[in-house]
Amino acid sequence: MINTLIGTKKDMTSTYDSRGRRVGATVVQISPNFVTQVKTTEGKDGYNGVQLGYGTKKSVRKPQLGIGKKAGIEQPVRWFREVRIKGEGESVKGEVESLKPGTEIKLDQVFSIGDAVKVIGTSKGKGFQGGVRRHGFHGGPKTHGQSDRLRAPGAIGSGTTPGRVYKGKKMAGHMGDTQASVKNLEVVGLDKEKNLLTIKGAVPGPVGSLVMVTKLERIKGYTPPPEEKPDEEGEGESVKGEEKTENQQETPVVEEALKEEVKTNAS
Repeated sequence: MINTLIGTKKDMTSTYDSRGRRVGATVVQISPNFVTQVKTTEGKDGYNGVQLGYGTKKSVRKPQLGIGKKAGIEQPVRWFREVRIKGEGESVKGEVESLKPGTEIKLDQVFSIGDAVKVIGTSKGKGFQGGVRRHGFHGGPKTHGQSDRLRAPGAIGSGTTPGRVYKGKKMAGHMGDTQASVKNLEVVGLDKEKNLLTIKGAVPGPVGSLVMVTKLERIKGYTPPPEEKPDEEGEGESVKGEEKTENQQETPVVEEALKEEVKTNAS
């Protein structure tokens, strides 16, 4: 029912997808998430949702400690994120009520290899940048006396009418450090012991940043790689060898019997 978990971006690596192609991938560590609050349509919140807690550290603020203690979680919880549960009806209501605060949700309970996922994170902050880098402006000409105006933004308004600059005008300013999401990434690896999820492609944010991974559906046309089978060729060769030895042992006996038949017929 819960299709989203909180994790931490570790690093990037390379791996092989289901078709045997070498691709870049991002490793996300998703330690067990805890259900800290359950919200229903009948309650004061008016919608179905679950608040998840992830991570721990030595010093946690008192409001966060209070939420963890109320949910019956022993360790201090560092991050909290809320996940909406879509759908209506008695089935959804029953599933939401079945989730109790303090429930632990592991990585393999939600994701599997071949899933399509959406990853939400905070992009890297790049500070104050010009229009060329921030918005992809082409710049001005290099010739005709414009040697120092290559990366200038140019005109930003149209004079008397409207006599002002429109809101949302693309100009130089602060770049990055905003919420970014990437859809339809493929899960190509899953390590239950180390709680690592390998996702094909790049994920927004720097190493160590918090990300939310949401399961969308299965990759269309996905075929799992063939399972490794025991070596049957060696066994077959050994069986053939045994048959040969038995046949080799039988051949001299047959030859002697034929010789005796020839002698009796000659006599």
